[in-house]
Amino acid sequence: MQTKAVARYVRISPRKARLVTDLIKGKDLGEAQQILDFSPKGAARVVAKVLASAAANAENNNRLSPDSLFVLRAYVDEGPTLKRFRPRAMGRATRINKRSSHITIILEEREPDRVTRRRFRRRPKPERAADASAPESLEEELENADETEAEAADAASPGDVEEELENADETEAAADAAGEGEPPEDEPGTNGETPPVDEPEGGDAGEPDTEGSEG
Repeated sequence: MQTKAVARYVRISPRKARLVTDLIKGKDLGEAQQILDFSPKGAARVVAKVLASAAANAENNNRLSPDSLFVLRAYVDEGPTLKRFRPRAMGRATRINKRSSHITIILEEREPDRVTRRRFRRRPKPERAADASAPESLEEELENADETEAEAADAASPGDVEEELENADETEAAADAAGEGEPPEDEPGTNGETPPVDEPEGGDAGEPDTEGSEG
């Protein structure tokens, strides 16, 4: 809850008053009062009265503890200016501006600090998660590529090898068969002559052996 106190038409320049109000912005009530008590500036006495009025309003009207209050805002607005003249040499006159200020101070109760427990749960960052998932995808792609190549090789190679082996066996068998059917080459020393046929004993070559068959 906010509590405000305003001092109007203070016969002090706003520029001089702002130098003091800037010292107590965001300070606790006790610390702000000490700063104003030990400040050598003339505007510190007026600002200290406004601060005391705001603290009394918070304590009596809003039932707030002075120990829990701090200066939320402290600002100075420019009030009306009184114009005066001073006589100068040779019958001249110069104007004097006597300025005024409106000083405002707002106090607010400070909330008690909440004790929060830290959770030691670590969450992966998006970048690390992406970097961790990339190698897995690459490894999976490589494994799939190796499997497809192996399947293709297994599907294509056995048939080709078996066909080649069968063709080689057929060619070898054909070559062996061709070698057995051809007449043997002439042996050296025969000069291409056919060898003589041995005639059986006891008869001509053209007559059959009837005796042996009958007996």
